[in-house]
Amino acid sequence: MRKVLWLTMGLLIAGPASIEAADVKANWTKHCAKCHGEDGKGQTAMGKRTKAKDYTDPKVHASFKDEEAFKITKEGKNRMRGYAELLSDQEIKDLIVYVRKFKK
Repeated sequence: MRKVLWLTMGLLIAGPASIEAADVKANWTKHCAKCHGEDGKGQTAMGKRTKAKDYTDPKVHASFKDEEAFKITKEGKNRMRGYAELLSDQEIKDLIVYVRKFKK
């Protein structure tokens, strides 16, 4: 009985984390991948036109802080539109964590 209880508790704790991971990937695919690519390299047709950054490049990651990425994602900059109307602050923060995972 204890094993079942511990297993249930573990699933309840892990469940929201996996839902959250699915949500951030869905947001990336819906809002970001058109330019930045599913792989973060920015080699899509739109990404090449807009000169999207290659998020697999460690130099790109070193060139910006999370606060700057948050502001740009929320408000937009240059050719990139802002997503304040479409994404919550937490969703934007989750996307920044997701982008950091592209770094090689």
